[in-house]
Amino acid sequence: MNTLQRLHAEQDQSPWIDFIDRDLITSGKLRQMVADGIRGLTSNPTIFAKAVATGQYDELIRREIAAGDEPMRIYEEIAVTDVSDACDVLRSVFDASGGADGFASIEVEPHLAQDAAGTLARARELWHRVDRPNAFIKIPATVAGIPAIEDALAEGININVTLMFSVEIYRQVAHAYIAGLRRYRDAGGDVSKVASVASFFVSRVDTKVDKYLDAIGTDAALAARGKAAIANAKEAYHSFNEIFGGADFADLRSAGARVQRCLWASTSTKNPAYSDVLYVDELIGPQTINTLPIETINAFLDHGRVALTLDGDMRTSTEALRAVEAAGVSMERVTSELIDEGVASFQKSVDDLIATIDSKRKELTPA
Repeated sequence: MNTLQRLHAEQDQSPWIDFIDRDLITSGKLRQMVADGIRGLTSNPTIFAKAVATGQYDELIRREIAAGDEPMRIYEEIAVTDVSDACDVLRSVFDASGGADGFASIEVEPHLAQDAAGTLARARELWHRVDRPNAFIKIPATVAGIPAIEDALAEGININVTLMFSVEIYRQVAHAYIAGLRRYRDAGGDVSKVASVASFFVSRVDTKVDKYLDAIGTDAALAARGKAAIANAKEAYHSFNEIFGGADFADLRSAGARVQRCLWASTSTKNPAYSDVLYVDELIGPQTINTLPIETINAFLDHGRVALTLDGDMRTSTEALRAVEAAGVSMERVTSELIDEGVASFQKSVDDLIATIDSKRKELTPA
């Protein structure tokens, strides 16, 4: 077995790919990656913006223009088509795992991130448009997003909760999942058919914390660099075990509900001084997912280490975060800034994508 296959076989961690485009699906590359150990897929507006810019979708855009569609509708058609087709490729994993794995994700547009009612309505639309049991609808963990997440789960919609940076927000999300499932169960729904993951972003934490630590410049600050992200994720995993292994989830567990797995996102290494598989090697543990860009997948296949690294002494993680705070960096401030920046970044990607589609529309429309 290669290292991706061993992640699942030996450590009960599912490697997913953080990438999508038309060529990945139509060329058979995704099918081959599934054979090589990939067990799911995530997408986001930034990924689609890059894909559309390559020209792969020109023929689809041309057809949509002929049908009279506007750029936002064309973007939706691209995203729904690709994610639906990815779900079909991953369906073999979904079926073989009994519905535990084999998902592909599509994201609610970020301009709705502060609109709970709008987010829920859009989640319903995308869920029915993709119409696959192994689809996830991505909703960010904003103040407005969390109640929309609970409401969507209460309707039996699979949810990938995205843009999480704070352990406290993670705990709120986990309890929203439990509350949503209880409502679904009480309305007569089968909770064993509902799935959710909690996407906890990793490398962006180190990028921002290290920037603040570098600016402070003391010996203590410089010694604390490169440790916050992994410590933060391990604190979230500790909360996962506490919540889903305890009384809070007991009634739903008895009813056949699945745990809401932690998904490690943003796991490419941004700092060249750190290992290119740092956020894979150090976050391996049962009932988790790591969603990886292609470059990180290749690096992990080449020199990654498969070993249990999440189930350790929490004192090390706690001390690492205390050292960051003691050096003068507030983790509360960092994580709050990161979710705002994440929403803004995805919104910019949508704006750029719409501009690209609009430009292609003008280019491809006959004079």
